[in-house]
Amino acid sequence: MKPKLLSWNVRGPNDCNKRLRIRSLLRLWKVDVACFQETKLRVPIRSISLPSRLHPCSVRLESILNRLKSCQISSSSTTIPFKTETIQPSLAGLAELFSCLEELIHSPLTQQALLRHENGKLVEEVLDGSLTLLDTCDTSRNIVCTIKEHVQSLQSALRRKGVDSRIESDIHAYMRFRKNVKKDIAKCLKALKRMGNRVDSAPVLLHFDHHLSIVVRVLKEASAISISIFQSLLLFLSVPRMKTDGRCSLTSRLKCLRLLPSEKEQKIINVVGCVDLALSSLHRHLRHNDDAKADVQLAQRKLETLHLSLEDIEDGLDCIFRSFVRNRVSFLNILAH
Repeated sequence: MKPKLLSWNVRGPNDCNKRLRIRSLLRLWKVDVACFQETKLRVPIRSISLPSRLHPCSVRLESILNRLKSCQISSSSTTIPFKTETIQPSLAGLAELFSCLEELIHSPLTQQALLRHENGKLVEEVLDGSLTLLDTCDTSRNIVCTIKEHVQSLQSALRRKGVDSRIESDIHAYMRFRKNVKKDIAKCLKALKRMGNRVDSAPVLLHFDHHLSIVVRVLKEASAISISIFQSLLLFLSVPRMKTDGRCSLTSRLKCLRLLPSEKEQKIINVVGCVDLALSSLHRHLRHNDDAKADVQLAQRKLETLHLSLEDIEDGLDCIFRSFVRNRVSFLNILAH
């Protein structure tokens, strides 16, 4: 008896992708859209050339993959790799990539080629990797959602309490949460590193069916880029510990941030780090009974900026998660035949 095919009905996936792309374009009117952090994973940077006869979407796939890899090269020279302007278009590009990849997977020629090779072993390997990406995406969504909730709670507390010393307990709660989040992020990064090692060591299958070789290469490229983007996102959310000069004003410290010696290679100050720094300064001034009105106002502005960024990232992760699920279901259906 033939197993029942799985289905995943998601209304308007293309609309979701279009909204993300439009939002990214609007935000990056004067910013180079092509900015992706080159992480420790060695993602191949050579361009690929897919024959147009492979599938109608092959030209689009080639364009997306080559654009993403070119972006990683250009972003490696930036001094602030982990920032909102690089993360948001990364997520939009990843959603577009997997939407196009789904069309290739649905091709009968692709499905037959995958099944013929070692009785579907390739499909099983892809499914293993897709589970890691799904777990990472889901964890990232939960982290972003929880950070957003804590930001909203802290915003409300600042509006109600202002420079009152009672706000210290709310600041402590946020800092404790940020510390715990870093543990979850570290676990995800380890899982991504293991997956990256498997992707790097996977054979290229040059001596097999031409169509199969190209499909495997595309899947490998997609996995490698997905890993790189999620590494960038997680590092964006997990800002390195910061060391500042207590004699400087808060505004000066935001401009002249110093990292611990072991982290000098990550010269980073993004919206997440700005909030941490602003809250640390506010807490210190409250403890010394200094005038903290300016610190409260700056902290509120930084929290609002972070909140808006998290909303956009959350939308992007929702769209990517649905794309991951649809792709995984497609591969499960291939095995079910």
